[in-house]
Amino acid sequence: MVVYHLSTECYPVAKVGGLADVVGALPKYQNKIKGVDARVVMPWYNKPFVYDHEFELVFDGFIHQGPNMLQVQILKEKNDALGFGLYMVKIPGLLDRDNPYGYQDESFQFLAFQQGLLHWMCAMEIRPDILHCHDYHTGLVPFMIENCPEFISLKGVKTIGTIHNGEYQGMMSWDMANYMPSFDRYKWGLMDWNGLINPLASMIKCSHAFTTVSEGYLEELFISFRGLESLVRQEFGKAYGIINGIDTEVWNPETDPMLDFNFTSKNAVAQKKKNKEKLCKEYGLKPELPLFAFIGRFATEKGADLLPDVVWKSIKQSYGALNIMILGSGNTYIENKLKEYDYTYTNFALDLGYKEHLSHKIYASADFLLMPSRVEPCGLNQMYSMRYGTVPVVRYTGGLKDTVEDISTGGAGLNFTYPGVDDIVHAMNRALGVYNQKGMMENLIHANMNFDFAWEKSAEKYIALYNS
Repeated sequence: MVVYHLSTECYPVAKVGGLADVVGALPKYQNKIKGVDARVVMPWYNKPFVYDHEFELVFDGFIHQGPNMLQVQILKEKNDALGFGLYMVKIPGLLDRDNPYGYQDESFQFLAFQQGLLHWMCAMEIRPDILHCHDYHTGLVPFMIENCPEFISLKGVKTIGTIHNGEYQGMMSWDMANYMPSFDRYKWGLMDWNGLINPLASMIKCSHAFTTVSEGYLEELFISFRGLESLVRQEFGKAYGIINGIDTEVWNPETDPMLDFNFTSKNAVAQKKKNKEKLCKEYGLKPELPLFAFIGRFATEKGADLLPDVVWKSIKQSYGALNIMILGSGNTYIENKLKEYDYTYTNFALDLGYKEHLSHKIYASADFLLMPSRVEPCGLNQMYSMRYGTVPVVRYTGGLKDTVEDISTGGAGLNFTYPGVDDIVHAMNRALGVYNQKGMMENLIHANMNFDFAWEKSAEKYIALYNS
C-alpha cells in the first residue's frame, strides 16, 4: 500500500504547530507496518533542513494558474533521513519562501501546491493507493482528482482528509476559481459553503473518509464547527476520531540530546530537579518553588489571552510561592503585557518566539504544564509533558479530555471546565496542594511517565481505515 501524506508542515523540516509533529511522525510509524510505504509531499521552504540534506530533482514541469505559467519542481530528499520518502514542491515566487504562513497570497500558494503535486503525479504516472490530505491547505485535492480533467489519471484514488484544527478553513471568494485548473462547473457546489469556496468543507464532502485528531474533538464538531456543524452531521457516516500519538524516539527523556540531564522513570525525581535548577538559574527563578509552564501560540483558542491575568492573580494569591514560565508568541497585546510582568515579577519568566530545544528543557524541568485551551482538537503538549514527568493542568475539552484524567477520579492530571481566570487559578491552587505532598507528587511523576502515547496504535488505526 502506497500512501502519500500531503501537508504544508512536517517536523523537522518546517514547524508552526502540532500538524508538523503529526506529519513528521505518522508516516514513519506507518512504514513499520508490513506492506506499507508512506511518503510525505510538502512545499519547499528556505529552512536549515533543506540545506543540511541532499535533494535530487525528480520532476521539472509547468502549470497554469489563471493567466500565469508557473514552473513546478519536485525535489526528493535522497536518503529518507526521516524514515519516509520526503518530496518538496518548489514553485519560484510562491513555494520557495522562508515560512509556511503569513503571506498575503496564501490562497495562491496553497492552490499552486495542490495543483503542482497532482500535475507531477499525473505526468509521472504515479497512482497511490491513498492520498491523505491534512487540513484545508490540501482540502481541494479530493475534489480536483474527481472533477478536473487534467487529473483524470488519478480519478478513483481513495482520499482521506484529516482535520487538525477546524478553526481554520481557508475560505476564499469565487474569483479564485479562475486560478484553479479547469473543472466541471456544474460541480461547483462541492466546493461551496455559504457563497465562498471553503476547502475544508470541500474536503469533508469529497473525501472517501475524514478524521479528526481525537474522538472528543469529533464530538465537539457536531455542535461547534465555525458554521460547518450541519455538514459534519450530514457526513457523519464517514467520520472517524483517531487520537494523535507522539514520536517516542524524539520525545524520550532518557536519550533526548536537548536535555541537560537525561532520566528515566526510576530517577526522574532527582534528574528533573537538576534540570529545573539549571533552568531556574538561567531565567532568575527560584528552584525551591513549584514551576508552572505554558508553551504555545498566543491565540485565543489556546486561552493565551487569559495568561496575563492568570500570572497576576496566581502570584498575588499565592504570595509569590510559585514560579511561572511562558514560551510562545503571537498576539502583540499579550506579548506586551507579559513583557511588563517579566519586568515586574521576579518569579515570572518569559521567552518570546518558539524554540524547540527550550521547549524540551521546559517539559523536563517544569512541575506543571498549563493548557487553558478554548479549543484543543488533540493537543500534543500535554502528552510531551506527561512523557517527561510533568503534571498537566488542562481544560476539559477536545483531545485533552481524551488524554488527561483528573486525580479526583484516579487520573494523573488536573482538569478544569471553564476557560476563565478564576477556574485556571483554582486549578493551580489545587496543584500547589499536590506539590506540597511530596509522596503524591512523586507518584504523579511516575504515573505520567508510564502512559503510552506512542504512534503505533494510532498508525494501525489509520491503516485499518485505509483498508476499509
